[in-house]
Amino acid sequence: MNFLRNRLVVLGLVLLATLLLYLMGLMSTPPPPLPTINVSVRTGQLPGDPPLFFREALPLHENKMIPPCRLQVVLLHGQAFTSKTWEELGTMALLATHGYQALAMDLPGTTEVCPGRVVSIMTWEGTNPTLKSILLNSHTDVVPVFQEHWKYDAFSAFRDAEGNIYARGSQDMKCVTIQYIQAVRRLKAEGRKPMRTVHLMFVPDEEVGGNKGMETFVKHPEFKKLNIGFALDEGLANPGEAFTVFYGERNPWWITVHCPGSPGHGSRFVENTAAEKMRQVINSFLDFREKEKHRLNTSECFTLGDVTTVNMTMVKGGVAYNVIPAEMDVSFDLRIPPTVNLQEFEGQIKQWCKEAGEDVTYKFAQKHMNQNITSTEENDPWWSSFSAACKTLNMTLEKEIFPAATDSRFIRAVGIPAIGFSPMNRTPILLHDHNEYLNEQVFLKGISVYERLIPALASVPAFPDEA
Repeated sequence: MNFLRNRLVVLGLVLLATLLLYLMGLMSTPPPPLPTINVSVRTGQLPGDPPLFFREALPLHENKMIPPCRLQVVLLHGQAFTSKTWEELGTMALLATHGYQALAMDLPGTTEVCPGRVVSIMTWEGTNPTLKSILLNSHTDVVPVFQEHWKYDAFSAFRDAEGNIYARGSQDMKCVTIQYIQAVRRLKAEGRKPMRTVHLMFVPDEEVGGNKGMETFVKHPEFKKLNIGFALDEGLANPGEAFTVFYGERNPWWITVHCPGSPGHGSRFVENTAAEKMRQVINSFLDFREKEKHRLNTSECFTLGDVTTVNMTMVKGGVAYNVIPAEMDVSFDLRIPPTVNLQEFEGQIKQWCKEAGEDVTYKFAQKHMNQNITSTEENDPWWSSFSAACKTLNMTLEKEIFPAATDSRFIRAVGIPAIGFSPMNRTPILLHDHNEYLNEQVFLKGISVYERLIPALASVPAFPDEA
C-alpha cells in the first residue's frame, strides 16, 4: 500500500510540473499583434425630448467604415463618467480595432461643467418656446453633519410624532427640489401646458462657493441656450406666519491679512512683532463689527441682510512657545450688502492695514463684486405675477436682502432677475444646523404654492423685445 501511495504521489507531482511548464510556455509566448485597423469616431444626436448625444467608434478600411463583424457594445456610465471619458481612455478605439461597434451615450440633459461636477436639466417645453424661459434652480449638494449631535440619523428623513422630518437638506434645499418636481408633475397630470418653457436645473458645488457649479455654468453655451428670462432659487425659513422673499444678496469677501514682524526669543521685549500688528488689525475689524451690530440692533427696519457682518474665522502663526514668530495671519469672513460702496470699503481695509504697521498686506480668497438686485416694484411684470400668485393663497411676503450667499448671485450677475424663495413659514431657520427639520404639512403646502407660482410666471405676457 505504501508503494502504491508513493507512486501516486510521484505521478501527481509529475502532472503538476507538466502543467506548470505548459502555462509558463503560454505566458512567455507574446500575444498576436492587434490588427492594424484604422478607427473612425463620430458624434451624433438622436432626436427626442431632450435629444440624446452619443459617440460611436467603427473600424475604417480605405476610408470606408467596415460593418461590424461582432456585436455592438454599448458603454454605460454615470453623470461624472461621460462618453468623452470612454474616448479619452482609448476604450472605444480598442473595441473598434477588434471589430466591435462601440457606442457611448451621454445622459440626456446633463452638462459636465468641471471634472466630476454635473449640471442636470429637465425641460417642460412651453407652447411658445421662443419666449424667454422660467428657471427653477436648486443645488444637489449638502453640508457635512456631526451625527453625535443629531436626535436621529441625519440621512434617514425620520418623521417624528409631530410630523417633523429630520434630515440634512430638509431645509437646504432638498425640500424645494422635490416641490418643484411634484408641482410640475401635478400640473402635467392636469393637462396644463405653460406658455413659456420651464427648466428645472440641479447644480453642484453651491455649498462650497459655486465655483465649479453655477459660477462656471452661467458662462457655458448650454446655459445661454436655455434663454432664461426669470429664475427662482432658494430662500430661508420664516419662524412667523409670513414667507420671506429675497431680491438680492450680500457679497461674500473672504480675506486674509498677513502681518510680518521681528522674530526673537520668547523671554525678551522685541519691538515691532507680528502679534502687535495683528492685534491692531483685529481691533480695527472687530470695532467695525460692533458698529454694524449696533446699527442692526437699534434700527426697526433693518434685517441682517442690510448690514455688514464681520467674523474672525482663522488665525495662523508661530512654531514654538519660546519663539516670537516672524509672521502671523488672520482671516475674516465679511458679508457686504449691495448698498455699500465696495471700492470705498476696500479702501478702508487698506487704511486699517496701513495703521497696523509696516508691510501689513491682505489678499482675498473670495471677493464678489456683483451688486445687482431684482426689482420688487409692482409695475415689474415678473414680480407682479409672483406676488399676485402668492396673494391668491393669502400669503404675506417679507422682502429682504439674503444675508448669506446662494447661486442667485451668479444668475443676477449675467443680467437675469432672480428671486430667492423657499415656502417655509412657521419654521425655525435650521440650515447647516444640527437636527435640521421641516414639518410635513409645511412641505406639502409648498408644493401647492409652486403649483400656483409656476403657471403664473410661465404666463407673463411677451415683452416688446420678444414679440
